[in-house]
Amino acid sequence: MEIAFSKYQGTGNDFVMIDNRSLTFPKNDTELVARLCDRRFGIGGDGLLLLEDDTDSDFKMVYYNSDGNLGSMCGNGGRCLVAFAKNLGLIDDTADFIASDGPHYANVSGGIISLQMKDVDTVNVYPNYVFLDTGSPHHIELVDDLKNFDVFGKGKAIRYGELYGEKGSNVNFVKPEADGSFSVRTYERGVEDETLSCGTGVTAVAIAMYTLGKTTSDRIRLNVQGGQLEVSFSHDKGNFTDVFLIGPAAYVFDGVFPC
Repeated sequence: MEIAFSKYQGTGNDFVMIDNRSLTFPKNDTELVARLCDRRFGIGGDGLLLLEDDTDSDFKMVYYNSDGNLGSMCGNGGRCLVAFAKNLGLIDDTADFIASDGPHYANVSGGIISLQMKDVDTVNVYPNYVFLDTGSPHHIELVDDLKNFDVFGKGKAIRYGELYGEKGSNVNFVKPEADGSFSVRTYERGVEDETLSCGTGVTAVAIAMYTLGKTTSDRIRLNVQGGQLEVSFSHDKGNFTDVFLIGPAAYVFDGVFPC
C-alpha cells in the first residue's frame, strides 16, 4: 500500500495531510499514524490530519497526535487543513468545517488563514496559573526568563502531574513583552515535547492574559518559536466569543509513503 500525502506547516507547527474523502486510510492504525509522523523513519510531523467529506459543511477534520492517538482540536492544524482544502479546489476564500469540538469557520487572505475557534465561557484563575479549554485543555504560567526556561522538563512534570491526572493538559509558559505582545512556549501532550507553535495554546494565552488584566486589547500578538500569530475576540461579562486564530499556513511538499 502507498499513501499519498501533503506536508503543511503553520508557524513551524507541521502536519501530514491526507485527502481521505475515499475513506481508504486505516483510521484505527495507531502504529501507522505514529510511523508517518516519525521524523526519522517516516514523513515527520507534530500531527496527522485527514480531510473527509461532510454532509453539512465543506469538509470534516480528523486530527491525530504524533503518538498515533486521536487528538482534540488543533488550531494550527485546522488552519493548515483549510489551506490544503483550498489547494485541492474544495473551497475558495472561506470554509465551514466540522472538527472534534464542533463547527468552525475560516477565511483565507493570501497565505494568512483566520480560523474561528470555540467560544470560551470559563477561565479558571489560580494563584500561580490559569486553566481553560479552547478546544484542547491548556495550563498557563507566567515566567520571567522564557528564553532559558526548561519547557520540556517543567511542562512534562505538569502534564503528567496530579493536577490533570491521566488525561493531562497542554502546558504554556508566557512572558509579556514591552511592545504589548506575549511570547509563548508550549509543551504539547500527544507530541510529548515542546513544539514551535500551538494554535489552541496561543488562543488560551491571549484569553488568559486579558482575564488577568495583562492587556486590555481584544487583538493580541503572540510570539512563538516558529513566528508570530494573532488572536482576536469579543468579550462580555466573562464570555469570549468571535474568537479567531490568525496567522500563516504554508504548503511544504507532496509525496507518497510506502507502507
